[in-house]
Amino acid sequence: MAEPIDLAVRAAEELRIRTGADSYDALIVLGSGWASAADALGAPDLEIDISTLPGFVPPSAPGHSATARAVWVGAKLVLLYLGRTHLYDGYGARQVAHAVRTGIAAGASTVLLTSSAGSLRSDFALGQPILLHDHLNLTGRSPLLGPDYVDLSDVYSRRLREIALETDPSLAEGVYAQLPGPQFPTPSELRMLRTVGADLVGMSTALEAIAAVEMGADVLGLALAGYDPVTPTGRLVTADGVLAIARERAHDLGGLLNKILLRL
Repeated sequence: MAEPIDLAVRAAEELRIRTGADSYDALIVLGSGWASAADALGAPDLEIDISTLPGFVPPSAPGHSATARAVWVGAKLVLLYLGRTHLYDGYGARQVAHAVRTGIAAGASTVLLTSSAGSLRSDFALGQPILLHDHLNLTGRSPLLGPDYVDLSDVYSRRLREIALETDPSLAEGVYAQLPGPQFPTPSELRMLRTVGADLVGMSTALEAIAAVEMGADVLGLALAGYDPVTPTGRLVTADGVLAIARERAHDLGGLLNKILLRL
């Protein structure tokens, strides 16, 4: 089996050939329900089905697709994934991180990872975007192989976070905990997460961020508070409910991503 970075290089070469791009400047991964954010970033130069590229597996989660777009944002050519593969799709951490590795191998030195997550804080409103300043990888997995010691002390780039806060000073910051899913956390698990310092909980992002840092990219994480698993409401948490909140906010969030990219 090809090494993860070697496979990403092969996929990146095919991606560049099929899109006619010499190189990409930035990569965006859109989370659950974020698809219409793509339209706010601008008209695509073209679209491709990434499941036809080497090493890719199509997403199975609602609100995710195997579509990638090439979009110009100002003078920057951006590779935009309209979905992602998750651990609960039945694949390993290497496959989860492959799309991000491919984008970086295609030239993207800046990676913007977005998601929808559960809020563990009462001061985070539903539909509010939260800037990630750290994460807890609670999946028990890593996209790294062998003695590949990667410093994660600045995994979500301080420089990029400062740019995001200059773009929108109202942004709150938080710590994201990635669980493998697909089940939502139990009340006891939520209490544990709050105790160890998590502000948000989701099923993506951390593994992709680790792989991006390994390859030398700067990472910005942005999670939408898509549900509140802490406040008793008597209503079940559902994927449809999370998607509905994200879809309501996605176009505005795309505008925020656009403004951040223009400042880079």
